[in-house]
Amino acid sequence: MPKESDLEQKALEIIMRSGEKGILQSDLWREINATSREGSRISIRLENKGLIYREPEISKGRWTYRLYPKRHPVSIDSIIDCPCISCEESSKCGAGGKISPNNCEKLTQWILKDEETDSRVDTNCPTSGS
Repeated sequence: MPKESDLEQKALEIIMRSGEKGILQSDLWREINATSREGSRISIRLENKGLIYREPEISKGRWTYRLYPKRHPVSIDSIIDCPCISCEESSKCGAGGKISPNNCEKLTQWILKDEETDSRVDTNCPTSGS
């Protein structure tokens, strides 16, 4: 029989993997091979620790909770193509110096390119107002 903390850790990992769509509490306890009562208690403990949040939902005619992680895995996707990462001048670069983020043309172009991408309106998106 797994320890309570092991089940809690396993449950948290599954909830983290579920991401923004979350996971039904009833599906979670089945996945960790726990009883409904154990699954409910684990969910409540994780919520009390501030690691997840629960939203009530009806599934197959029964009330359950959808569990969501409060924290999401860290991603470097937004900065992966930042010119600073591979810049040959990075060891000399600093605020107030001859080479500085304030006067770096490559960094400025990258930021402006990123802003252009963010400001485009997705016409297929129902929330874009079109």
